[in-house]
Amino acid sequence: MKLRTLAHPFHFLHFRPMNLRLCTLAGLLAAALLVNSPVLADEGHDHGDAPAATNANGPQRLPDGSVFLPKPAQRQMAIRTAPGAQRSLPRAVELNGLVLMDPNAGGKVQAMVAGRLQAGPRGLPAIGQAVRKGELLAYVQPATSSLERSGQQAQLAELRAARQLAEKRLARLRDLADTVPRREIEALESEVASLGERARAVGTGLEGRDALVASASGVISASHAVAGQVVDARELVFEIVDTQRLRVEALAYDTALAQDVAGAYLTTDGGQRVALTLVGAARSLREQALPIQFRAQGEGLGQLAIGQPVRVVVQTRSEVTGVAVPAAALVKNPSNQTIVWVKTAAERFEPRVVTTAPLDGASVSVTTGLQGASASSPRAPA
Repeated sequence: MKLRTLAHPFHFLHFRPMNLRLCTLAGLLAAALLVNSPVLADEGHDHGDAPAATNANGPQRLPDGSVFLPKPAQRQMAIRTAPGAQRSLPRAVELNGLVLMDPNAGGKVQAMVAGRLQAGPRGLPAIGQAVRKGELLAYVQPATSSLERSGQQAQLAELRAARQLAEKRLARLRDLADTVPRREIEALESEVASLGERARAVGTGLEGRDALVASASGVISASHAVAGQVVDARELVFEIVDTQRLRVEALAYDTALAQDVAGAYLTTDGGQRVALTLVGAARSLREQALPIQFRAQGEGLGQLAIGQPVRVVVQTRSEVTGVAVPAAALVKNPSNQTIVWVKTAAERFEPRVVTTAPLDGASVSVTTGLQGASASSPRAPA
């Protein structure tokens, strides 16, 4: 008696929900029966004990630990290789750094007097908006008490009344110019002008507003302004940053490192390398560390933000013998050792356990493990 295979092995799932558990048990029993019983095909469909089909040209790991990776698989996995050679490389040190604003390119806008904020002709600027130096950003309406305001108004009224009296006296003296000395007329003219200037100054103080203008050209990196907000004197309202001119401050715990800097780099989150130029080092410690400032240059500055922590790679004048390898080529093996894959043939890669040192942020210096290797892959092939 031949047992046919089921055409729909999961047919029991189509029963009603109330019989789901019973149907599941029935299905498991049927599956166990099929496993324990010999299953035969119909006549003419029995293929015998054929071995499982294997693809000898597919990616596979060889007994010696290397990997066989054919060319189609390399293109599909975007495998790239780069030549490597032993040469003298600068010794580098990694430092913790922080992105700062260049004091010569950025600026802060603060209120000179206490008062209420008012929007400028273009409204209050938003974060990321480009501004030019001297551009009007907002107004501050000075805040004065009722007693101070009434005193200023009384002073303004007195000045206007005194000016009117002086103008009348000046008119009479001009009518008597033949009998009145010229110096008395000139003195009265100066008094009239002085009273007018004083009245205008007091009136401006009553009705005038303090203008907040951009102190530098750049973009608004921070804004603490809301229409109608009351601010105090010297309170920060806007912060302007030039994204193409930034500073990076690194902390060195070896004070002698500041005298041995040959170059410095940092790598952005997008993988772009930014070159740094040494500006100077402090002469006093901050929390047992020596601050060193660098000037950032490069196209990757747009990916940095003020206050962002970064890793600064400082290259010294001393050198070390090694192989420059992209940092993306370093991977971990099952033993948690750092390895790189070396291309020994057109479709064969071997793992090498290496010892590395920092180089420039985007690349590392392999000091041991690649002696005699001709090429390395920046990505693990398997």
